[in-house]
Amino acid sequence: MTTNSTTTNKYVIFYRVSSKQQGKSGLGLDAQKRDINIYLESYADKPFTILSEHTSIHSGSNIEDCQHFQEAIKACKTHNATLLVAKVDRLSRKVSVISKVIEEVDVKVACMPTAERFQLHIFAALAEEERAFISKRTKAALAEAKARGVKLGGNRIGSEKANEAKKVNANNRAEKYRNILNEIVKNNYSYAAVARVLTSVSKEDKHYQPIQAQRLMKRLGIELLPKPI
Repeated sequence: MTTNSTTTNKYVIFYRVSSKQQGKSGLGLDAQKRDINIYLESYADKPFTILSEHTSIHSGSNIEDCQHFQEAIKACKTHNATLLVAKVDRLSRKVSVISKVIEEVDVKVACMPTAERFQLHIFAALAEEERAFISKRTKAALAEAKARGVKLGGNRIGSEKANEAKKVNANNRAEKYRNILNEIVKNNYSYAAVARVLTSVSKEDKHYQPIQAQRLMKRLGIELLPKPI
């Protein structure tokens, strides 16, 4: 990962977990480190050097007030380095914050290794819009299911109502990606590329595989555009 001191490719790495429990257990943090390593080994311009690594236990709501975050940004500005994060939401869940950061410093996202500034801004905006929408939609759908007598959270084998509740939850989880997927298909992405985008914008530390991306798109009735001949 390291090279001689004369390299011009410099990275400042920023990790963020949302709770002390995640920080202590390594859950979330290990996944971020794995993604960062994959990026550095497979996508980073070589030679390169890592100037510093910063780890924050902080929610994404007021990340601007986080000392470790500010230190990472300052290091990027001082040394003209690239800020490297595992996923877009490790910067923040607020598009206004993400937009400000990508205007101030160069940012690379491990799970979206070829994404440029404009693409990062679009995906951040879509993710924020969908989180707000899906929250309302989920509450409405579950309320309707409950009104029909569905026992929410039930998992009894052979229970039609329990299966209906599971279907409602699955459909609502899928819906939060509809807008992003609609944008993706315009760019003739492969399922592998779609999977990388889904991994980057997902709230959980979930790594999507191409087959999972394909199934999700099928559930939403979205198809990849045929490759031009």
